[in-house]
Amino acid sequence: MKAYIKQSFIILLLFTLVLTACRSTKRLKENESLVTKLEIKGIDNTFSDQAYSYVSLDIRPNAPINLWIYNTFNKKGNKNLGEAPRLLDSSLIDVSRLQLQKFLKTKGFLNATVTNEVEIVNKKAKIIFNAKQGEEFVIRNIEFAIKDPQISNLYLSNRDKFTKLKPGHRLDEDSISYERDQIYGVMKKNGYYDFVRQYVRAKIDTNLNSNRADIELEILNPGDSTHQKYKLDNTYIRIQPTNAILTGLKPDTLRIDSQYKFFDYSRFFKPQKISNYIFLKNGSLYNLEDVELTTQRLFDLNVFKSVTVDFAKKKDEPNTLIGLVDMIPLKRKSNRLDGEYNFNSSISGVNAGLTYQNKNMFGGAEIFEVKLRGGFQFDKNIKGSISERLLSSDYQIGASLNFPRLITPFRTSFVGRSGIPRTRIGVNYQIYNLKESYLRRVLGTNLTYDWTETKYKIHSFTPLNIQYVQGRISKELQDYLEGQGNSFFLSTLRSQLVSSMIYNYTYNLTRLNTLSNFTFFNGILEVGGNAAALASNLFDRSNPDKTNRTILGVPYYQFVRVETDARFYKSLGGDQQLIARLNPGMGYYYGNVAALPFDKQFFAGGSSGIRAWQARTLGPGNYNRASLPDSAARLKLRNLDQLGDVKLEGNLEYRFKILDDFFGSKLKGATFVDFGNTWRIKEDPQFPGSQFQLKKLWDQVAIGTGVGLRFDVSFFVFRLDAGIKVKDPQFNGKNQWITRYYFNDNLKKQFKANYAETNKPDVYSITQIQFGIGMPF
Repeated sequence: MKAYIKQSFIILLLFTLVLTACRSTKRLKENESLVTKLEIKGIDNTFSDQAYSYVSLDIRPNAPINLWIYNTFNKKGNKNLGEAPRLLDSSLIDVSRLQLQKFLKTKGFLNATVTNEVEIVNKKAKIIFNAKQGEEFVIRNIEFAIKDPQISNLYLSNRDKFTKLKPGHRLDEDSISYERDQIYGVMKKNGYYDFVRQYVRAKIDTNLNSNRADIELEILNPGDSTHQKYKLDNTYIRIQPTNAILTGLKPDTLRIDSQYKFFDYSRFFKPQKISNYIFLKNGSLYNLEDVELTTQRLFDLNVFKSVTVDFAKKKDEPNTLIGLVDMIPLKRKSNRLDGEYNFNSSISGVNAGLTYQNKNMFGGAEIFEVKLRGGFQFDKNIKGSISERLLSSDYQIGASLNFPRLITPFRTSFVGRSGIPRTRIGVNYQIYNLKESYLRRVLGTNLTYDWTETKYKIHSFTPLNIQYVQGRISKELQDYLEGQGNSFFLSTLRSQLVSSMIYNYTYNLTRLNTLSNFTFFNGILEVGGNAAALASNLFDRSNPDKTNRTILGVPYYQFVRVETDARFYKSLGGDQQLIARLNPGMGYYYGNVAALPFDKQFFAGGSSGIRAWQARTLGPGNYNRASLPDSAARLKLRNLDQLGDVKLEGNLEYRFKILDDFFGSKLKGATFVDFGNTWRIKEDPQFPGSQFQLKKLWDQVAIGTGVGLRFDVSFFVFRLDAGIKVKDPQFNGKNQWITRYYFNDNLKKQFKANYAETNKPDVYSITQIQFGIGMPF
């Protein structure tokens, strides 16, 4: 079976899963009806989503895809795939009606009534719930009955910061529950260790002959006594052995600052370094925030699988607590394998990586990591063995050491309350080989500081980032580039030195795995070459033009590079989510070399960008590889020519759940639209149509669409996306719209044949399959 037939089949299957709705009633018995519609009328939009959840799940309409899977793939006796048909059940309708009525009463509509009706046509049932809310009850007065004056002062002084119970507001039981929770939190953060929610009660009086209610909020005392504040004494910290077999070991013990006593049964840790993340201080009041912060920071060290913080009352001192912290370490050493595979009708590629970690290198939760990665690309149009079809290979090895603290030549205040500060030192080596064209070896090192300003704001600063690149161009390619006068590639591919400083700011990273409404932002600013230029000015005065200067025999680059990633996440209820993303970037070169370094240029396409194109096969601008003189040139420059100084990518993606259990994983789906391209800042005759011009922006933007599946196996997500080209800027006018070839086989064959002739050895693929691990964004 040819590759394009396989791709068409996969695309068809994905579209079928996502876009078709098969609500078959053929298998139903004579007296059965399939629930296909559910309406709830008469309820304010504010409560409509919440009200829907009070309808029994077994009479809510099936998700069309889930029902289609059930009817298509389940055989007799096998009911594991999809979702069984949800049938009309009068008893469940009545239960749901009463639940809806009860829900409206909790929201302040005490006279609410709900009726129901059912419409059945051809065994398809529509259920309608009609609600009459009546007038809402509002709060008239709020009184407080608090016996303990200290509790009263503490609550009333903080109440305005959180309360939802105010005269004139609608009577709402959720607001009362929220008030109870907030009172509990205030007390637990101010020393009241024994305080429980049951001490808070609300008495509601609605017998006022009107739609008004009086509330008396009562905070009870514990029996005949008053509430007591507790202070902290010393804290005992126990680190259990990772292996239960080792429980007979005697622990390492150590007392720190006279307040912390460690018992390390694992014998792996240096307690002095762990104590920085324990916020239980001798003599301070008990505070639930410090307890939660200690638990979270110890987890953030990424060396413990279990952390428990508890307390015991000290027998010989009243109102005094002894802290008890119990931790079980993760396995000290671990390995992880990941990879991705992508293909179209011309090029296929595979990338795989192996990561080794030592999670406690020096006893202070330092993480030592070694990464091995290899990737290959194959040209399926070249005949012969696998080695003969190999287009490029990429091997990488890197090592890093991550310290959970800031290591600087000057003193820094400890900033661990918002997050773990980290110092990362890394070194890496890469060998990239474009067959018979280009060999590139890269040796790099970097020093990075990460710190957290707040729970949602993360900063990263890399003061040292150096790469020494050794580039070797084949004689054939060099002769070709020189013959074409292509100074761009000659300078880009030669040996070079790249040094830079990088600042990275991230907002709302911790919310990416939630289904809430939020905005995510990441911004990167990189400035390179200025230190190298200063050194060159001091030690190399032989070149008065201040261009093409070298350090250690290789030229250095001066540039500024900016890239941002802004995303808007919108929850649509349940597991449904809508994401809008905009990812622009720009690099500006100046001074010594008239180009950006190879690694700092932008590319479009790929599994996390415009998914209808393979990475590095889109743009820049309107550039078409047919402008290269012959097929030999196209083969030599493949993976090198389609890069830019400017990038703009955007995505709109709708995510939803398909199945809760699909062979041990959650199966989720996505539909998406991607757009964007890369451009060159300056016009280059070697790349016609590549310059960024605002007036030509629409003609230079690529558009793709598609569908995808995500297999969520808890620890990671396997992802399969099928991208389809809609608008391709390498063509002109109406020929950019690839949709004209979707349903016309003759026109499509002619178009592909013409492209294969003008762009040989490239061939055109309307579809692109992307496989990866993790979400695209």
